[in-house]
Amino acid sequence: MTVTEFIAKWRRVDLKERSASQQHFLDLCALVGHQPPAEADPTGVDFCFEKGASKASGGEGWADVWKRGHFAWEYKGRLANLTAAYQQLLQYKDALGTARYVRLVPVDEKAGLALQKRTLTNLYNERPTWLANAHRTLDDAVFAAYGWPPSPTDDELLAKLLELNLAMSSAGASGSATTAV
Repeated sequence: MTVTEFIAKWRRVDLKERSASQQHFLDLCALVGHQPPAEADPTGVDFCFEKGASKASGGEGWADVWKRGHFAWEYKGRLANLTAAYQQLLQYKDALGTARYVRLVPVDEKAGLALQKRTLTNLYNERPTWLANAHRTLDDAVFAAYGWPPSPTDDELLAKLLELNLAMSSAGASGSATTAV
């Protein structure tokens, strides 16, 4: 699935959370080339939909998608408050386990020197392939969301942004606003 296909499909979907969440996640997996839960973990022990969890405040709940040591994911309906999804996941945090974090205390002097060099500036200056690919994928998704051709030149991009800015300014002056996504 391409970014354009993903956006085209999900832009028109108006399903409720329960009806859309699993298919949306499966499409995300296809988009980024990640195995979906049933392929990656046929037993559902470490990666699954609807992972049951005890809530910190008492009672039971379900994380919409969960992968041990990596993430828990909670969907909400279209235009719903994502803070509510985050608060819901916080209730499951202890039951689902905590994520593993990169070691911040070096094991020796050599590791300490390497850790000191691990900065965002150095990461962007090195521009590893995975970061360049992530930027390109994100840029393509934004361009597709606005209906723009992929990889516009800097001049084309600035012209389109100016056009959007002028349209928003004139809409604001008239007292109404529309959003194109």
